[in-house]
Amino acid sequence: MQPLPVPCPAHLIPDATGTDAFHDVYRNAMAHNVVFVAIESEKRRLWSVKADTLTAGPGHAVADTVNDALRDAITRLIQSHEVDLDAYMGPIYFMMHGVRREERARELAAALHAALYGDLEPLARAVPPAP
Repeated sequence: MQPLPVPCPAHLIPDATGTDAFHDVYRNAMAHNVVFVAIESEKRRLWSVKADTLTAGPGHAVADTVNDALRDAITRLIQSHEVDLDAYMGPIYFMMHGVRREERARELAAALHAALYGDLEPLARAVPPAP
C-alpha cells in the first residue's frame, strides 16, 4: 500500500474498520513515516474519523495555527451535532465519532489529513468558519 497523496482525495481515505484493517493502515503509515488517517464503521451505521501524527516521525511538526484551526473546526462540528461530544482534538491524535455518512467521514478525514500537512483550505471547505 502506497502512502496517501497530499492533499488526499476523499475516496482514497482508507477504511480501517476492524482490528486487522486498523493495524494494517497504521503500520503502513509508520513504515512510510506519514500521518495516519482513516475512517472506521461504528455501530448504528455511524462512522469515525481518526488521525495520528506520531506515525510521521519526530521530524513532522504541526504548527500551532493548524492545531487551533483544527480545534475550532472540530468544536463547530460538535456544536452542529455532526460529531459526538467525545471528539479528541489533538495536538497529536485526532478522533471524531458519530459521523452519519461515510462520504462525510471521508471528506472530514481528507480535510484533517491536508491540515496536518499545513494545507487548511480543504478544512475551510469541509467545515466553513462561523459567520
